[in-house]
Amino acid sequence: MSALPWGRGAAGLGWVLRTPRRPCFPAEEGASGGAWGRRRSSSARPREQDPRKEWGRAELLEVLEARVQQLQAESVSEVTVKRVDVAQLPKSSSLQPPGKAEGAVPGLQGRWAQKLDKEKQAMQRRKQRLEVKLQARAQRLAEERPPPPLRVEPRLLSGHLAGCLQRWARGSPGSPWEQQLAQVLQEAPRKLSRQEERALVDRGPEAWLSSQRQKLLAFLECCLAVAQLPLAHHVLVTHHNSAQQQRLLTLAMYNTVMLGWARKGCLRELLYVFFMVKDAGLTPDLRSYAAALQCLGRRDQDVGTVRRCLEQMAQDGLRLPELFLAVPMSVEERAAILRAVTKAEPTFSPPLRPPPPVNTSPLLREVYSKDGPVAYPKLHLPLKTLESLFQQQLHVELSTCVQVESVEKAQPLTAEVLQARKTLKNLRARWEVALSQALQEAKADLALTSRHGRPTLYPYLCLLSEREYVQLLVQVLEALPPQGESLAYVAQELGLRVFSRHVVQRKQREEQVQALRRRYGQYLRLLACDTQVAEPCLPRQYWEALGASDPPEAPPEQPWPQPVLMQLGKQLAELLVQAVQMPRSLTGPQGSCQLIPVLYHVYSFRSLHQIGILKPHPAFSQLRALAAEPTLTFEAADLPMLCPPLPWSSPHAGAFLLVPTKLMRAVEGTTQHLRMLERCPQVALHGALDTLTQLGNCAWRINGRVLDLVLGLFTGKGCARLGVPPPPSAVPRLPATRLPLGASPAHKAELRRELARCLKEARELHSLRADALYRLSLAQHLRHRVFWLPHNMDFRGRTYPCPPHLSHLGSDLARALLEFAEGRPLGPHGLDWLKLHLVNLTGLKKRESLRARLAFADAVMDEVLDSADRPMTGRQWWKGSDEPWQTLACCMEIARAVRAPDPAAYVSHFPVHQTRGQSSCLSQEGLGGGRVGSARLRPPRGQMCVPAGGASLMLAMGRCRAGQAARALGLVAGGREKGLGRGRGSKGSSPQPSRTDSLPGPRQAPVTMLSPAWPVLLGLTRELEGGGRAPGAGPRNQEPTERAAEQRAQEMPGGHTARASSREKVEGARASRGR
Repeated sequence: MSALPWGRGAAGLGWVLRTPRRPCFPAEEGASGGAWGRRRSSSARPREQDPRKEWGRAELLEVLEARVQQLQAESVSEVTVKRVDVAQLPKSSSLQPPGKAEGAVPGLQGRWAQKLDKEKQAMQRRKQRLEVKLQARAQRLAEERPPPPLRVEPRLLSGHLAGCLQRWARGSPGSPWEQQLAQVLQEAPRKLSRQEERALVDRGPEAWLSSQRQKLLAFLECCLAVAQLPLAHHVLVTHHNSAQQQRLLTLAMYNTVMLGWARKGCLRELLYVFFMVKDAGLTPDLRSYAAALQCLGRRDQDVGTVRRCLEQMAQDGLRLPELFLAVPMSVEERAAILRAVTKAEPTFSPPLRPPPPVNTSPLLREVYSKDGPVAYPKLHLPLKTLESLFQQQLHVELSTCVQVESVEKAQPLTAEVLQARKTLKNLRARWEVALSQALQEAKADLALTSRHGRPTLYPYLCLLSEREYVQLLVQVLEALPPQGESLAYVAQELGLRVFSRHVVQRKQREEQVQALRRRYGQYLRLLACDTQVAEPCLPRQYWEALGASDPPEAPPEQPWPQPVLMQLGKQLAELLVQAVQMPRSLTGPQGSCQLIPVLYHVYSFRSLHQIGILKPHPAFSQLRALAAEPTLTFEAADLPMLCPPLPWSSPHAGAFLLVPTKLMRAVEGTTQHLRMLERCPQVALHGALDTLTQLGNCAWRINGRVLDLVLGLFTGKGCARLGVPPPPSAVPRLPATRLPLGASPAHKAELRRELARCLKEARELHSLRADALYRLSLAQHLRHRVFWLPHNMDFRGRTYPCPPHLSHLGSDLARALLEFAEGRPLGPHGLDWLKLHLVNLTGLKKRESLRARLAFADAVMDEVLDSADRPMTGRQWWKGSDEPWQTLACCMEIARAVRAPDPAAYVSHFPVHQTRGQSSCLSQEGLGGGRVGSARLRPPRGQMCVPAGGASLMLAMGRCRAGQAARALGLVAGGREKGLGRGRGSKGSSPQPSRTDSLPGPRQAPVTMLSPAWPVLLGLTRELEGGGRAPGAGPRNQEPTERAAEQRAQEMPGGHTARASSREKVEGARASRGR
């Protein structure tokens, strides 16, 4: 993941490879500069230069480079790595070159090095004296000059509005502000001048303006969340007073501040915001009037003011019933607004929420029709068990992180291990105190900066308590790999974790957790095996019906902009670098040793771009490795759920109980897909939402026998052939870092390449080992439990499990660890499907028919049983498979089924993959009711490749109509028709069928084969979209899709290979049309 963790890529290898003797002459080091990197331009050739001068220049160059690093470090945190005495720590075989790991300027000798050391010591003393003076001066200035006050009254550009505001502000303290609110609502918005209109048109790049607005809106909302409403009002007034910054303000920002004052019942400040709205040329909307009515309701004002407010609302074209339906609000806010409205209109009652719309798409009409009885599949668990699982999952998400026992082989508890753990514990206690103090200082500085009207990170640092921030930073520190991690990745991860914890705490404060308990308890009655509901329906429909009587929910927390996440993460990472320190000598007295940073910032190159890397000190990494703590820390969203996920009801609601989850995954920072989802009608997303809900409601469990075998290899020597990485002791040894005397440049170059290869292999091995460790530790943690995998999708509609480490989509090892939690009898043909699946996993009979595959499975049954009984000591036939672990799991399942008294009654939990994918042209043809769409539902005569069959039919149709299409478009029919016969999948070719565990790739689509016949395909597409049929597909020779589906479903065996009845298969065929 990271680039070279030290130095400057390949050039940084020079110091490690230098010869341990006198400085080499340029002739010995090579013409390109040898150990000193790229040679500077010079008029003399290297062999003609004086060796002593060249050595002096090289030494001076290194000293100057070190000096540059020292000067850079003075303006930021101290990141220079110093030599650390680690007497009792084991000497690592080590991926860190000795020189680079021990110091920034290793091994310098001579008068230049002595001069640098003296100057460095003097600089450190001057720096300490300067810091003391600066702190004293800052403290003295803070005492003498108080921070600027927060602004409340704005400066308006409209002369008429400014005069009204000054006249009313100078009135008596008991002046009727309620009447002034009604009057300011009646004022027309200020008309913008030509210059201002031109500025709005030429306001600069739209992307930059949108980014700045998102950052400012997030800052204002964050201020309201941490009870910093005066600061939000001050920043809003500061931006409004500046004509240049006023263009950043939107009505949503004014409404955010107005809502904050309305909750407090502060009418005067609310009036100031209304003046700014009118002065900016904006018209109040429903949220603006909701804030005004809420403030009037909390202050219990007279009827006249409320009536005039309602009249002005009607004049603006806004209806009062829409306010209660369209504006999200809490129960308290709804009651305050209703209290004010009923004074003016005593007979008014809030309208009931309309029933949710039903998807009327022709493709999904039959799925959502209620002509017949609907029965949603039940889970195999009773209601009491599901309620207990819900409480456990709620506890996990409220705690935001989980401690999981590691499956790494435990080291014996020697004195060194115990001492290392004790040292780590003491260091953590010191780090918590230092981080807490640094966080307080950072908040004080940012709060002072915010008083100047500039948005800062101050409210974001107030969202969580200091203890939570400190624990989060310590977790991130201990999760850093020895080779370091990209600063951008660490910053983004910190920002996302802060946002996730903030959302969970906000739901706790707004009592959404109690409402969730009540609603989810009723929702489980639809899924439990021992309960029934009055009207069975889909989970999303039932969830929406349960919330129909409740008031509109509070608006979901909008994701923070990417710049805000990165700035917050970098601020927290900077606190880590500055505050987290460790003694220079871990073996001496803790109080007398000099402290050095635990983290330091280095630079590397990745794809020709210079990136920053946060890297822990090698001594800290060795201390962690020696301590070998037996626990791993995971975020709640990284684990599977212990209860059924929430049904997806909107792009912002679904999956986990409290942790925010994206419906559509995308690169962090992209917002186009979010805006498109918000503009999309909610009813148009019902098909995708119900599909994701159904996938998430499938319960899983761990295959214990396979897990035991994998753990045996993982804690042993590993096996690269089976996808089990070896232990860290198998890291390739680095070559000798000291060259012999008289080494040639070619020898040095070869050694550099060997060293780079070893480092690359070590980094890859560490990544694979960590991935396997996380997956196996979670599998061991959930060994005897039932869990669920919530799903989301990407922009193409492909679905993915939300937990990243343990899911059924992944490598062969990841898939073999999981099986269905609910078992089903195999049925009369289920054992045959297991055998077919076994042969498909081996990859040995890819082009054979189903009968030939069954015959092969019966022929190797002895090998199958031997693999199931003695997987590690027998003939190990399963290891030669394309998917060895899935093959072994299938062998074990077949062995149990064969040895059962009645294989048809054997209850199987084993998942069997079946491919139902097809190309886009065949999908359209099937939706149109042609032969290809129904042919895929009929039993094939042999092993049929669907793309090849569709391609042959399309070729025949293209040849029949190519002449007509060519004449219509002025094309030469002969050449085009001749080009059609060279496509893959034509007669005479033998295309490879798609694998059973993957979708057909782009190269299998017949569209690429028929590119010369696009006019024909476009004409065919228009016919299909218009409801027509393909040529030759008349009503007599066309088989109905539903009838073919029922026939195909009856021929399929039971069990997990055919988990649905024939009626459900028909519904699946209908639903596939929508996809």
